[in-house]
Amino acid sequence: MSTDPLLQLLRRKARVPHQELAELLSLDREAVARRVAEWESDGTIRGYHAVIDPEIAGDTAVSAFIEVKLTPERGGGFDRLAMRIARFDQVVSCYLASGGYDLMVVVEGADLREVARFVSEKLSSLEGVLSTATHFRLKTYKENGFLFEHEGGPERLAVAP
Repeated sequence: MSTDPLLQLLRRKARVPHQELAELLSLDREAVARRVAEWESDGTIRGYHAVIDPEIAGDTAVSAFIEVKLTPERGGGFDRLAMRIARFDQVVSCYLASGGYDLMVVVEGADLREVARFVSEKLSSLEGVLSTATHFRLKTYKENGFLFEHEGGPERLAVAP
């Protein structure tokens, strides 16, 4: 995590006006605006997005987390193949990871079949992909720092012996 307090605030509150950010950090509004513009220009800030609750929005898309084992390329490691995978429209995120697999790929599709087709026809068929393991998102509790709490949800009943 960045040690810059302005970047930390922007990560959690990207829509806060520069004046409010300046007041929170005891900075000048123009200094905040200038730093944000520099970060946008040099690629430190890659973009902004809203965190959407799919249940409330009525979004029926399916998300999956796919573990991918790769054969590293001589002189390039995993980078070229990882970037090739990241460019697919279905891929939301792609990370090099430690552990029993090499990449963690997050994909979205209209339904389970669309995700399955992506894995079998596009991802698994790439030269250098050794294996995949797909895990479907069932429910979101927290995303990008935001808790997904729904009031009035069903309560669990006590289990009596």
